[in-house]
Amino acid sequence: MSLNLEGLSAKELEALIAKAKQRKEKLESRTPVVEVRRMLAALAKEHGYSLEEVFGDGPRPASAAKGTTVPAKYRHPVTGETWSGRGKPPKWLAAEMGKGKKASDFAI
Repeated sequence: MSLNLEGLSAKELEALIAKAKQRKEKLESRTPVVEVRRMLAALAKEHGYSLEEVFGDGPRPASAAKGTTVPAKYRHPVTGETWSGRGKPPKWLAAEMGKGKKASDFAI
């Protein structure tokens, strides 16, 4: 970040210096994140918890349904292609429905 100090008057420079000193003092008085984390861990431990229990930083359990296959509900009579009925309908079913047929016409 660069400031153009050439155009500032002496009074403006003094105000800028005072403001910069205040900001510097504020930054120096802040506790570093590492120290805050250590203090939080100690407080949680004192009460019988871990940081993961308090803040939920652990991995989330996988969904029970993830990766399971669903049986097909619809089948194309000519090609034998199938669809489970979940998600966006396949192109073959959308094309047939565009011709006026219903999804129930292809139910297994």
